[in-house]
Amino acid sequence: MESKDQRRRSDRARTAILTAATEAVAELGYAKTSIEGIAARAGVGKQTIYRWWPSKGAVVLEALTADQQDVEWPDTGDLTADLHLVLRATVDEFADGGTSATLRALMIDMQQDEALSEQVLTRVLGPQLAATKRRLESARRAGQVADGIDLDVAVEIIFGPIYHRWILRTHPFDQAYADTLTTLAVRALGAP
Repeated sequence: MESKDQRRRSDRARTAILTAATEAVAELGYAKTSIEGIAARAGVGKQTIYRWWPSKGAVVLEALTADQQDVEWPDTGDLTADLHLVLRATVDEFADGGTSATLRALMIDMQQDEALSEQVLTRVLGPQLAATKRRLESARRAGQVADGIDLDVAVEIIFGPIYHRWILRTHPFDQAYADTLTTLAVRALGAP
């Protein structure tokens, strides 16, 4: 059993590692960040990092999501207004170079790392998609989403275009894009 002092040292080391990962990515970018560099910044051995995380991506993901709030959509009773608000905020977040670039790099890494893929889905995408589906269920009960629409597909219709533009960098993000997506999503959902 771990003593109170050991737990305190472990907590300090874990916090130092997450802070070091955040700083390294901000300063060097994801591609140039390494486990060795994170360990040196945190003042720990790399074996300490590997005891808790299997890869650089896993450390960086935890650093990005450490202070993550529970994801919940606004529910004003007006799906169009709520979509407008959320899609504008999402587009703004994806347009931000720092976090956006790191998340993009994680998305690329997750294509070859099944464990990282599961973590990204569980910690980042899963909560967002579930919150969106809950909001659409509420809108369906209010008559703002047509019966019979597959809500899992509807969630993909809402966010798929954003991820497409973001990953492939086909066009820049702006508020007009978010507004266009809102209009198209509302039409696709069959809201009156």
